[in-house]
Amino acid sequence: MTLPAMLALVLALAQGATAGAAKPTPSPSPTPSPAPTRPEAAPYEADLLRLAELMGALSYLRDLCHDGDGQKFRESVSKLIEADTRAAEAKDQMAGAFNRGFEGYRLTYRLCTSNARAAIDAYLEETQRLAKDIAARYGG
Repeated sequence: MTLPAMLALVLALAQGATAGAAKPTPSPSPTPSPAPTRPEAAPYEADLLRLAELMGALSYLRDLCHDGDGQKFRESVSKLIEADTRAAEAKDQMAGAFNRGFEGYRLTYRLCTSNARAAIDAYLEETQRLAKDIAARYGG
């Protein structure tokens, strides 16, 4: 799958997550139940965080290797975060995952090497697989 097609899939995931978000319904009982101290993680949370981390790494590595499209990964994650209907904490976690992926490579790679290229290839494949899996399982 080409990079633009993969990015389109990630954006479709963001749109699907927004459309598929369930809204809480009021409780019919006269006394409200206590609010949980920490909301339960969405079932796709771990995959979404891994996707954001991979996209952070790809954002850095693709520009380092002069592919010129690292900004597209940053923009895609920004759109995913904007489309996320969960609490600010979940959005912060996604941004943090992206930053970890970016910073991990920024701290260790200064030149595009064969290892950097191998990481790009592996991460593009994993990103594609994760985006497809998340969209298929949770995108509706």
